[in-house]
Amino acid sequence: MRAWKRIAVGAIAPIICLSAAPPAAAQDARQIMQSARTLTGQYAIDERKIVKIGGIDQWISVRGRHRSNPILLFLHGGPGFTVSPVSYWFMRDWEEYFTVVQWDQRGAGKTYAANDPAAVKPTMTIERMVDDAEELTAYLRSTYGKDRIVLMAHSFGTVLGLKLAQRRPDYFYAYVGTGQFLDFQRSEKQGYDATLAAAKAAGDAQAVAELEAIAPFPNPTHPQRNIENLGKERQWLAKYGGYYRAGGVGHNGEIAGLSPDFSAEELKVRDTAQGFGARALWGEIGKLSLMDRTTFGTPVIILQGRRDLGTSSSLVAEWFPKVTAPSKQLVWFEDSAHMTYEEEPGKMLVTLVEKVLPLTRSK
Repeated sequence: MRAWKRIAVGAIAPIICLSAAPPAAAQDARQIMQSARTLTGQYAIDERKIVKIGGIDQWISVRGRHRSNPILLFLHGGPGFTVSPVSYWFMRDWEEYFTVVQWDQRGAGKTYAANDPAAVKPTMTIERMVDDAEELTAYLRSTYGKDRIVLMAHSFGTVLGLKLAQRRPDYFYAYVGTGQFLDFQRSEKQGYDATLAAAKAAGDAQAVAELEAIAPFPNPTHPQRNIENLGKERQWLAKYGGYYRAGGVGHNGEIAGLSPDFSAEELKVRDTAQGFGARALWGEIGKLSLMDRTTFGTPVIILQGRRDLGTSSSLVAEWFPKVTAPSKQLVWFEDSAHMTYEEEPGKMLVTLVEKVLPLTRSK
């Protein structure tokens, strides 16, 4: 039996955390998953390792069917909501077309575990993490002999990705954002208002009472209340389809529990790291707006869930027409909210192959 708890650890994405060891049979399942995803062939690549980035040890995974394929660096959300424990399930097929790099960011997942949190805490800033992403990109270009790579980001990761794409367009074939963050205060207010309206329409007295009890949300004058109340707001936002269009939070926790790369203990550490990252970065995120960042020197592709209330889809619709770039595309995922790659994994793969992969062949 698994025990679950809901915690407020992400400034952008609601989280379900695995808080107890999976059943014994999970070990057999991990072995099966490990065997099933084995990459065969002379030119396949499968590396999981610690690299020195930004003065600390940081964990990456590099996997792909053929070394000649373009590299795709994925920047996870959160802060601290690593995708590496579920990439074997949701992103396995990407590896047929790209060499996919998963990175546990500063203060997250296996990177958190590889360092002294007390020493890392003073360095937990958005700018330092953008620097990390730039340094990692330089490492990938040098190590794997690639002049450019694809930069893809989700949720909080889009803060880092958007900033880096503007800083170093010469490094990238394209910037691909999904669950695109743009303005914390406006996005959070829209999500809260829409969730409260949905709860009232459903006659959900408990949801209405709990949401009204944390008003105003977000709180512009007492930002600490926002992180204290985030879990409650996200609980109801998820129920009413702002995270998964169908409602709820999907099966991320269960799938992570079967990961061939993460033990149950490592998943507990991942939970701890999420709280660490959120507390360290909350002050910055709560005041952040990227609405005026509209000029890019690399192609921009946004893959946005139409129903996303975690990172407002309506703000994306307002911002995107103002974007100037060598080329740009906005693709709506009509059956998704915030978790596009989990909700519509088939469409995500097809879109990457049809719209992103051709850009890597034009340089």
